[in-house]
Parts: sequence; C-alpha cells; structure tokens
Amino acid sequence: MKGLPAAGMEVTAPNDHLLYSNRSQINSTLKACEDALHDAETACRLQPYWLKGHLRKGQALANLGKTEEALREFLFCLALDTGNKTAKSEAQKLLLSLFSLIPGNAQEHLPDILQLLSHHSRLKGNLLNSVGSGGTSHNLQRLLKVNVEQKKGFSIQEEPNVTTSGSLRKPIQITESKKDCSEEENKFTSMPESTFLLSEKCSLLKRKCCSEEMRNAEVPCKLMKKDIVDIRENSTGQHIPFEVVDPSDLDCSLCMRLFYEPVTTPCGHTFCLKCLERCLDHNPKCPLCKEGLSECLAMRKYCKTVLMEELIARYLPEELTERRKIYEEEIAELSNLNKNVPIFVCTMAYPTVPCPLHIFEPCYRLMIRRCMETGTRQFGMCISDPVKGFADYGCILEIRNVEFFADGRSVVDSIGKRRFKVIQHSQRDGYNTADIEYIEDQKVQGQEYAALLVLHDSVYDQAYTWFNSLKQALKSRILSHFGPMPAKDPDPQANPNGPAWCWWVLAVLPLENRAQLPFLAMQSLRERLSGIRRVLTFMARARAR
Repeated sequence: MKGLPAAGMEVTAPNDHLLYSNRSQINSTLKACEDALHDAETACRLQPYWLKGHLRKGQALANLGKTEEALREFLFCLALDTGNKTAKSEAQKLLLSLFSLIPGNAQEHLPDILQLLSHHSRLKGNLLNSVGSGGTSHNLQRLLKVNVEQKKGFSIQEEPNVTTSGSLRKPIQITESKKDCSEEENKFTSMPESTFLLSEKCSLLKRKCCSEEMRNAEVPCKLMKKDIVDIRENSTGQHIPFEVVDPSDLDCSLCMRLFYEPVTTPCGHTFCLKCLERCLDHNPKCPLCKEGLSECLAMRKYCKTVLMEELIARYLPEELTERRKIYEEEIAELSNLNKNVPIFVCTMAYPTVPCPLHIFEPCYRLMIRRCMETGTRQFGMCISDPVKGFADYGCILEIRNVEFFADGRSVVDSIGKRRFKVIQHSQRDGYNTADIEYIEDQKVQGQEYAALLVLHDSVYDQAYTWFNSLKQALKSRILSHFGPMPAKDPDPQANPNGPAWCWWVLAVLPLENRAQLPFLAMQSLRERLSGIRRVLTFMARARAR
C-alpha cells in the first residue's frame, strides 16, 4: 500500500487510526502477530468505538492463541454492530475451541448445538446468544451464561462499557477459573453418555421427536432443576440477583405477551401453545424460521417447555398471575352462548338432526378448536345472506366428535340442539359471531291442543307414506346421512322445539335453503305442520302427473 510505513517504522500520522488498522492487517498476513496486536490496540485507543479496529485486535489475539481475550473483542464488535458477519463467524470458531472441554462423544454434537442456539434469541443459556441476538435479552442471557461457563471451567467477571446507544452495559469477560477443571470433567465422564446427551437436549429446549421415555426420564429433569438453582451463583459462590430479569425477555414473539403454556418447535423456537396453533392454521411452517412443521401438525401433540414454565413460575409469579387472569377472562368470554356466539355460515341445520361438517378454512379451524377448549362444544349454524352476511335465524350445533387429518383439516360430527334469533351481527378473529336469543314453540291448550293432535297424526302419516314411496337408492342415502325417521311423539308439545320427526322431514325434503328458513323461525307448531303438509301434497301431485 503506497505511503504506508512498514512494520517497525515510525508512523508519519500518529493520530490516524486507519493507518494503524491497515498496518495491523498487513502484519497479521506476514505472521507478525505481536506487531499486529500492537497496531490494533493503538487504533482502538485512538477510536474506542470503531468496529474495524476491534476486529483487527480480535484477529491478532486469536492468532496469538489468546482465545478468551479474542472472544471478548468479537463480542464487543457485535455490541457495536449486531449484524457483522465477520465477528459472528470468528466468535463461533472461538466458542467451538472453548467447548472442547466437553468430554467424550458429546463433542460430535457441538455443531448441531451451535446451529440450534443460533435460531433463537431467548433463553438458550450460552454465549452464542450474545453473538446472535445482539443483547436483546441481555439480563437473562447473562445469568444463564454463568451456569454454562461453570461447567466449562470458566468464571464470569464484568467490566463497565458503553453500547452504541450510549447506555451503560457490562459485557462479559471470560477468565480462567481458579477452580481445577479436573473435578468438573470427572463429573461429566462419570455420568452415563446417554444421560448427558439427554440432559443436553432438555437444557437446550430441543423437542424434536421426543419420545415418552425422554419426557418421563427422571435424571435429566433433576439435572435441569439443579441448573436453575445454580444460575443464581457463580463459580466463586457470589450471589447474582435474578431480580434484574425483564419480563419482556419471556414474551411470546407472536402475541407479545408473557409465555402461557409455552411449547418449543423442533426447530428450537418457543411460542404460546395457542399462538402456535393459530399460525399452523394458516401455514404449517415455523413463524420465525419457516422450517416445515407438518409432522408436528399431523401429531397434534405439543411438548410443553417445562424449563420455561418453571422459570416464569419461580421468578415472575406476579406477571404469571396477571397473564393467567387474562387467559381465564378470554375463556370465559368465549364460553358465553348468548353474546359473541361463534357462527358457522354454511347450510341449514335443525334441532335433533345430525350435521356432519368438513372443516378446512383457517378461521373455522380456530372456531372449532375454541369450542372444544372452552368445554361448550357448541356453535351456531346459519345460511348466508347477501346483505347481512348470514341469516337472522339459525340453530345451535353441539360437537359430538372431531376427527383431525394430518394437514390440519377435520371432520366434525355435530347435531342440532336449539333454535335462535340473531340480535346483532359481528365478527371475531376472522369468523362471524352474533348476540342471540333462543326461540321456542308456543304451547296451546284445550280445543286448540286437540286440533293440533289430529293435525300432527295426519301429517306424520303423510310424511311416512311419502318417504316409503321413494326409490330404494335414494332412501338408502337418506338413511346413511340422517338416520331413520324418528317415531311419532305422544305429546307433540313435550319438546320446546317441537317433534323431532318434523325437523327430520324438513331436512330430507328437496327444498332450497331460503324455503326452509321460515320453518326454522316459526314459533307455532300448527303453522309448521301445515307448511309441511302443503309441501308433501304438492310433491304427491307432481309425481302423479
């Protein structure tokens, strides 16, 4: 480089940090590591917060074999610029050399572990978080690093420094622990290899293909609980306060609230259970890294992250209580079957008549799941309306069984329960809801009741005759879908919705939805029976022609 003094020569511009940085790079290339370090230190002294100067210093320290000091420089570089690829790469190399103290075949898993840790910026419990997250959850990560470095034979010290935002931070300085590492190594080598690897997976929150044996293993759980206690003390026995933890460090990245029922995906990301399920309704991929989660969706079984739950319960009890209160309020609101009742806009449904449904739209996946979670197992069914969105009258359906498929679709076996009138149309989370009031038939007495019994028996016989006159193939399809025709009721007013056979006949009659809707809204059994008789008479005349 023209005009640049050679190593050992006096610099003509002693305050030019760029010249010292360039000469440090040249000295590193010429394997003059001491001179390279001296020039880099001078550049850092002239410009304390210049990224390239600290990169040169870290590279020189690494060439001299001063691994811990070099790692400190690269971590400081990441504090200045979290996206610097060179600093990340160099820091990862140094971490691999530091982790070489891990005994046995466990070293084979270090690349996978480092890759796993780089996916998640929260609670990975090792130094790579500071490489990947840039101090996003600095307080909690610093405490978790203590426990990891204890196992590796290092202690944690702190020095004040200033970040790019100008706020005072205390970056990690790693020094050799006075405690002999041989005792710690003996503890690791005495532990069975399978137990060590299992505890490593648990502590890293890796839940990929976890078997019942892994979930029920006692040794890893005890080790994991012990680690939580050991977090509060460093290798010298000094107490580290956990009160500095910011509750936002344990926020779900989807709902931006404290984790509730946290689960970890096979790719290593943690979310609230309900948040993850809602995302999988729309796309079977991880919301953060986009790794496929089709296998997780097909199994429909999620392993709760016990470590995360224990951390929250122990160190954030007040926040957890508030979070649980919000969740319970939401469940109570979803359980109300008069206000904001979920409405499935699809087809006509009648009391006592089965209504099988194929669920594939994301909004209805969420709706059905909420009906199951709240315990009501009920939702409203209405036909569509071009003006209001859905009709003013419908029927409450009760879920009897749900069969899920691997791609998230499901088949719901439901049956009609009660009729209702819509008071107010609304929406919630993509599906329709309504404030409703239930309707029942008006009862009659005396001569009106006697006339009702005669009409009831006459229309029943007429409907029974019509059904038996159908072709066998059509009768078989009706029976397989709706079941046999209900028997005649001794008291047609015993049920608030009227006789079951009336709704069965309306369901199988070849009428359009708009023609069926008035029957659902009728509160007079006499009018409903008269309407059914007119339809049956018309069909009989049409067949005679």
